[in-house]
Amino acid sequence: MHPFKILTAVAAPLPMMNVDTDMIIPKQFLRTIKRTGLGKYLFSEMRYEASGAEKPDFVLNKPAYRRAEILIADENFGCGSSREHAPWALNDFGIRCVIAPSFADIFHGNSFKNGMCPVKLPREQVLQLMARATDYPDQPITVDLEAQEVRAGNLVFPFTIDPFRRHCLLNGLDDIGLTLQHEGDITAFETKRKNERPWL
Repeated sequence: MHPFKILTAVAAPLPMMNVDTDMIIPKQFLRTIKRTGLGKYLFSEMRYEASGAEKPDFVLNKPAYRRAEILIADENFGCGSSREHAPWALNDFGIRCVIAPSFADIFHGNSFKNGMCPVKLPREQVLQLMARATDYPDQPITVDLEAQEVRAGNLVFPFTIDPFRRHCLLNGLDDIGLTLQHEGDITAFETKRKNERPWL
């Protein structure tokens, strides 16, 4: 998992409440257990016509936001079913951070486990960032996990991340990475157990 420390990137405004996981990655694309290849299906029903042609009005189809790495959304982002494919699709598209006033609990947890930083800010601050991203799409926003700040021009908004989750993001540690931090102890235990109980 790639560490997340300071991200300065284009932010795409998505002024919608209750964006559920079926909107993020529709159910017909859940056949895979791979974390790659889902970015092209992200927000599929909002991004594409039935013919497969892009809908030019959708934010991620607009030239200014095609390379967005930050998404700014409204209340209750990631609600609905508990599919881990939702953060996989966002990540595969290139979104590394979602800023919103609130998140569904399971999506929130899955984001951290997949190297994404979900940032909760008061709604009035989110709306300010959304307006700025709309008015100045060429001016990036900075999400600084080390300082726990979002910076955009003269706007500086502090946020708080659970210390353990912050540690994991800063160091690029998923569940496997956390386990491997104890590889020496695990190897020593296995060697000792094998010597003491060779019949096991």
